[in-house]
Amino acid sequence: MKITFLGGVGTVTGSMYHIRTNRQNILLECGLYQGKRRESYQRNQKIAVDIRRLDAVVLSHAHIDHSGNLPNLVKQGYDGPIYATHATRDLCAAMLPDSGHIHEQDVRYVNKKRARRNLPPMEPLYTEADAVHSLSYFVGVNYNRPLEIARDVRVTFLDAGHILGSAMVLLETKEHNRTLRLLFSGDLGQPNLPVVQDPTPMPPADYLMIESTYGNREHPPIEDIKEQLAAIVNKVAERGGRIIVPSFAVGRTQEIVYDLHQLIQEERIPEIPIYVDSPLALNVTEVFRRHPECYDQETRDFLTMSGDGDPFGFYRLRYVRSVAESKALNNTPNPLMIISASGMAEAGRVQHHLKHAITDPRNAVLIIGWQAPNTLGWRIAARQPHVRIFGEEFPLRAEVYTLYGYSAHADRDDLLTWARPHARVIKATFVVHGDPKPAQALAEGLREQGCRRVEVPRRGDKFTL
Repeated sequence: MKITFLGGVGTVTGSMYHIRTNRQNILLECGLYQGKRRESYQRNQKIAVDIRRLDAVVLSHAHIDHSGNLPNLVKQGYDGPIYATHATRDLCAAMLPDSGHIHEQDVRYVNKKRARRNLPPMEPLYTEADAVHSLSYFVGVNYNRPLEIARDVRVTFLDAGHILGSAMVLLETKEHNRTLRLLFSGDLGQPNLPVVQDPTPMPPADYLMIESTYGNREHPPIEDIKEQLAAIVNKVAERGGRIIVPSFAVGRTQEIVYDLHQLIQEERIPEIPIYVDSPLALNVTEVFRRHPECYDQETRDFLTMSGDGDPFGFYRLRYVRSVAESKALNNTPNPLMIISASGMAEAGRVQHHLKHAITDPRNAVLIIGWQAPNTLGWRIAARQPHVRIFGEEFPLRAEVYTLYGYSAHADRDDLLTWARPHARVIKATFVVHGDPKPAQALAEGLREQGCRRVEVPRRGDKFTL
């Protein structure tokens, strides 16, 4: 077996790994690389693998940095199966067309500028129609059900506890009268998060590929996050303000809605109106509702005790789809909370809500996820005195709160604890999906607990197992 690391190494974006056995070629992940516009377009356009020779694609979960280049792969000629869990397939049905729509919008904006410079127009990486077409190649697979996906290659999906449908991927191949077991962690979830199951314990394997997003950091306790959320809502509501929450449409939105549902049921926060203003988040939430088999026991118990069959819907919550409804929220009386995409406040309706809210000191902005440097969310989290929205500067007078404990990623201690039972018997471990410092820090931690060979690959590196 040979592995070529094509993406998702030295960075947390663009995951893609080529697995070659004696007879088969498997692409593990096909993520979108996200960075500067020109570099991203070039890297995503040129997929560094012979697409005609691929026998199968295996996908760990639906996040765009893992799935987002699949429409382009199909557009360039791939016509084989794409294996994923059923929930991942359903999430991709919402997310990939949305991604295609964004590519079309982005190219229209770029082409306006190119036309002014008499430059030829660019084509989108893929369109919404391309994304819809790619969905016909998906094959849904249950957790814990081994499936032969190519000759002498078997895959088993195990619950990674990251987002709905997320999986660690166990690939087993037969070569030279022996079986090799390669385990890819996917993105491991943080234990005790609401809604989804905790990550499955690590199974036996010969080789391990492990993510390292938080390889050098630890999260605060989950219980503290819920207490802090209640305190923020009470404080802002009491002074008659509104809370704007930039939130990722997948996972993060559903988790905070679930916690707000519990807090209202427990009468720990006032019954203020709560709006989720994101068509994608609404579509994703419908997918969550269709997959109760992925819920953890806590969520099932809460639904039983509350008598409410829907963890993502309660009488103070409204989902907003139309543009007219979204605009009307800016004139809705306080107090209220608006949860809106995008998570880093770089696009979408949340920018309009921030524009109308951040100049009033009664209001608050609640940041609940990691913010990439130089994004609007990053500037707000850094409490810069002025921020630019739609090309106009606004004074940041609203109070700013950060609750990073909602991260769907395992932290350093979680990752090491998960890998520890098999650390001394794994023949080699490859640390992926992390910026250089977290990846190196996790690699050192793995060595300290007995892993014999630990590699931190770079893009283009090849290893023979």
